[in-house]
Amino acid sequence: MDPMSLEDLALLDVLDVLDRIDQHVEPAPNSGALRQRLIDTGLVLDEGGKIKLSDAGIERCKSLHHRVISDAEAAALLAEREVGNKQSEAA
Repeated sequence: MDPMSLEDLALLDVLDVLDRIDQHVEPAPNSGALRQRLIDTGLVLDEGGKIKLSDAGIERCKSLHHRVISDAEAAALLAEREVGNKQSEAA
């Protein structure tokens, strides 16, 4: 399996923080800077110390979930093709 790109890892970090905010779960201790960037960009709202997803944050969260699912499906398809190619080469 190929290593994940830095962009993919960053997107997963964003998705994790957005999911935690949406579920009202205490964010990871090292996510403070990312959480602040999400507030600054309007994806997260700070309402009197309570943070929640904005409408844009909800849409971004959905989009990232769809991307993760699509990427997993694409990886599975590529793996199937590679197995098929190896089997046809062996025959």
